[in-house]
Amino acid sequence: GSEMCIRDRNKKTIVLPETSDMRTIEAAGKVLAEGIANIILVGDKEDIMSRAGDIDLSGASFVDPKNYEKFDEYVDAFVEMRRKKGMTEARAKELLLTNPLYFGCMMVKQDDADGMVAGAINASADVLRAALQTLKTAPGTRIVSAFFLVVVPDCQYGANGTFADAGLNQSPSASELADIAEQSAKSFELLVDETPVVAMLSHSTKGSAKHPDVDKVIEATEIVNAEFPDLLCDGELQSDAALVPEVAASKAPGSKVAGQANVLVFPDLDAANIGYKLVQRLAKADAYGPVTQGIAKPVNDLSRGCVADDIVGVVAITAIQAQAQEDGRMKVTPKER
Repeated sequence: GSEMCIRDRNKKTIVLPETSDMRTIEAAGKVLAEGIANIILVGDKEDIMSRAGDIDLSGASFVDPKNYEKFDEYVDAFVEMRRKKGMTEARAKELLLTNPLYFGCMMVKQDDADGMVAGAINASADVLRAALQTLKTAPGTRIVSAFFLVVVPDCQYGANGTFADAGLNQSPSASELADIAEQSAKSFELLVDETPVVAMLSHSTKGSAKHPDVDKVIEATEIVNAEFPDLLCDGELQSDAALVPEVAASKAPGSKVAGQANVLVFPDLDAANIGYKLVQRLAKADAYGPVTQGIAKPVNDLSRGCVADDIVGVVAITAIQAQAQEDGRMKVTPKER
């Protein structure tokens, strides 16, 4: 399991729109039983209860778009937001009635929920499209990115690590990589409660290889160090130099990051996605995510191969993110570029 601490000050409310999925219903029961968050289930209460069987959902709220007192309010707000994109009242009604992802995001937008978790039966692109069309990006955010929190059992190297961006940005520029590094450091600190140590990864360590791909990572590292001088960040580093003290001593002597990194920023989506999945399978690690960062309020995507416990973990992360946004801990204002 993971050692994430759930801060129960005023419990957050997370909406789960995918109630046709049994894993979602099972996860809702566990979240309620463990007191992690309040849960809103989107759909017909009798239908959901009949499928839940002996799963206790007595603590959940049920919202059926077909007879929800705020439905017209949501439609008006949605039309208002998307009018420039050609949204009509008829289209908005249809979307909010038939697409639970949009309905769930509007609950978050209208402050009837603090966050949403979906993606067990919907593609990542669909979950994120709904979130970005309704919620937009957080103030001061230039990019929305996604990371996995990887918890490796019996590991001599940083047992909890963040792999970014392993979910969204195919081929980030140097300045986008810098943003991803800074966001991921903040998310790591929030979820793991340890000081982030950021390695900008490459197939090169400190000039051992020459290539435009390496130059991008060097430039990204320079941007991070200029804009966020309080952040421990170094690059470019190979993953062994980032994680293994002996390798760090020979390849990157004098680096405060090499050999002890816990936030790994990959040069592109291919590397990050391949990397986290290799660790997950070969090291039998838990991989929580993709956790999104940079949306105005937290919406997180699930892997379609998830089990109920994965959903519980992502609900917990989403609740922590919602609390942090409320406390203003996630607001960072980078220097203008």
